[in-house]
Amino acid sequence: MNNHLPEDISLRLLDELTKESVITQRVLADRLGIALGLVNAYVKRLYHKGHIKVKNLPKNRVKYIITPKGFAEKAKLTYSYMNRSIDYFSDVRQKIEQTYAVMMASDVRNIVLWGDGEVAELCYISTRGLPLKIVGVVATRNRVVADSGMGKGFFGHDVYSTEDISGIDYDAILVASLDGRASEKSLRLATEMNKAGVNPERVYYL
Repeated sequence: MNNHLPEDISLRLLDELTKESVITQRVLADRLGIALGLVNAYVKRLYHKGHIKVKNLPKNRVKYIITPKGFAEKAKLTYSYMNRSIDYFSDVRQKIEQTYAVMMASDVRNIVLWGDGEVAELCYISTRGLPLKIVGVVATRNRVVADSGMGKGFFGHDVYSTEDISGIDYDAILVASLDGRASEKSLRLATEMNKAGVNPERVYYL
């Protein structure tokens, strides 16, 4: 989900300040993955709305205190986020099921997931009970995929780089992303696949 929506940034800031009240804005920026200036702007907004108090400590340290009004705002934002999350995942699940129906109608059985994020996780979960098998995952982020609890890699499956795709035996590739076939990101992805020798007719998008 998009964690850079204004209400989500406020919620995540309040959440971080609840866990750790004496903290620098630079650390907050790193944890939230946003610019330092943006953190400063949101802290000022929370302060002016009465959601937090700021107390200066020795050695140029600052303590952020969430007010009762701030806790009420955090509860409201959490409720809103949960509702949006339910709608989001329901929509993603529906798109995945529709895509799987098309793939099965084309006699696809062995699938490579191109992507290793939350959408890919939903794609994996949605194969349960279907005559479909995930035979590998192509990581699209420069990180080590965390152990899912079912073995190393992605839910116990091997994780490959784009250069390894030619060595996988698969029927089709499912792009585990909601960016759309015509988006700039998907166009770059198509270029990567072309370099890797992937047949575009074997690629499916959500």
